[in-house]
Amino acid sequence: MKFRPLHDRVVIRRAEGEIKSKGGIIIPDNAKEKPQEGEVIAVGPGLSDESGKLIPLDVKAGDTILFGKWSGTEVKLDGEDLLIMKESDIMGIVERPAAVSKKAA
Repeated sequence: MKFRPLHDRVVIRRAEGEIKSKGGIIIPDNAKEKPQEGEVIAVGPGLSDESGKLIPLDVKAGDTILFGKWSGTEVKLDGEDLLIMKESDIMGIVERPAAVSKKAA
């Protein structure tokens, strides 16, 4: 099934939570805190301003983002748990530095 969000809505796959604590204790699923980080799967076309001009979203599919603890609506599409939220609920895009290649001497 294909799903296309409308307006300024974004579909997010939540990042996997830690399975073990720092001390090595395995944390059961029901005790894990849900991560507030995820990957953008799909985005809507954007919102229209007063003149009718379409304003595109700042996030795009593939971006890793941070969002609020209670943000979004949990849905299940094709057996996968996803979140749908407005772009305004997203706090920012995580930019990871590219791996620095070592120069051969």
